[in-house]
Amino acid sequence: MDKELLDAGYRVYTGEKIDVYFNTAVCQHAGNCVRGSAKLFNLKRKPWIIPDEVDVATVVKVIDTCPSGALKYRHN
Repeated sequence: MDKELLDAGYRVYTGEKIDVYFNTAVCQHAGNCVRGSAKLFNLKRKPWIIPDEVDVATVVKVIDTCPSGALKYRHN
C-alpha cells in the first residue's frame, strides 16, 4: 500500500493486480469514474470501488480521466 496516499487522506480499495485510492475531500464530483465504468465504480454498492470487477487497463483508463486527482492507482 502507498503510505503517502493513506497519510494524505486517501482510502484504499484493494485488487489482485491494482489498488485504487480515493480521497473524498479532493473529489469534485465530475462523475467521470461512474460514467467511465459502472462495474468498477458503483455508488449503490459497498464497497463502491471494486478493482477486480474490470481489467487493469480499464482501471487505469478511467482513473486517468479524473479531473480532481481524487482517484489514484498503484499496480501490485
